[in-house]
Amino acid sequence: MNSKAYEEDLSPQQSFAVIQSMIETAKNQFSEDGHLYLIWGWVIFFCSLAEFFMISIFYYRYHYMVWMLTWLAFIYQILYLIKRKRRQRARTYSQHIVGFVWMVFVIMMFLFAFLFGSELGDNFYKMMSPGFLALYGMPTFLSGIILKFRPLVIGGIGCWLLFVVSLYIPYEYRLLLLSVAMIIAWIVPGYMLRAKYKKVNV
Repeated sequence: MNSKAYEEDLSPQQSFAVIQSMIETAKNQFSEDGHLYLIWGWVIFFCSLAEFFMISIFYYRYHYMVWMLTWLAFIYQILYLIKRKRRQRARTYSQHIVGFVWMVFVIMMFLFAFLFGSELGDNFYKMMSPGFLALYGMPTFLSGIILKFRPLVIGGIGCWLLFVVSLYIPYEYRLLLLSVAMIIAWIVPGYMLRAKYKKVNV
C-alpha cells in the first residue's frame, strides 16, 4: 500500500490520534521532573546537619537515630514510583537506563553499609561520610550523562571532590560536606530538572 492510499484510509479521528501521539512522544523526550532528587536531597541534607549539631553542640548519645528518616523517604519513594508507573503511558529509554543506574546505587549502598559495619566497627561513622560521598557521585554523574543534563554531571564530580576533602578533616565535619554535596548534586539540579520538565511538558 502506497502512502497516498494510506493517507486516504485515515479518518479525521485517526489523523488526530496520530498527531496527538506524536505530541505526547515529543513531550516524553524529557520526563525527569527532579522530584526524587529533591526528596532525597533535602532528607539527607537535614539528617547530616542535624547529626552534626547533635554531635558537636548537644553531645547527644544517639545522634545516629536521625537517619531513621531515610526509611520514611524510602517508603515514600516506593509508593511514589508505583503511582507514577500506573499513570505513565510509556517509559522512555533514558528512564529505563537511569532506573537501573539507581538500582545499582541502592544495592551498593546496602553493601557498603554492611561492609563498614562489619569491618570498621567503632570507626563506621568516621568512614561513612567519605564512602557515601564517593557513592553519591556515581549515579549522579551517570544520570547526568544519560539525560544530557550538565548540572547532574557537575554534581557527581563535586561529590568526588568533596570525598577527597573529607579525608583531611575531622569526621564530625564530614557531615557538613554531605550537606554541601546534597546542595550541588541533588537539590539545585533537582529544582533545575523541575523547571526544565515544566517548560518541556507545558
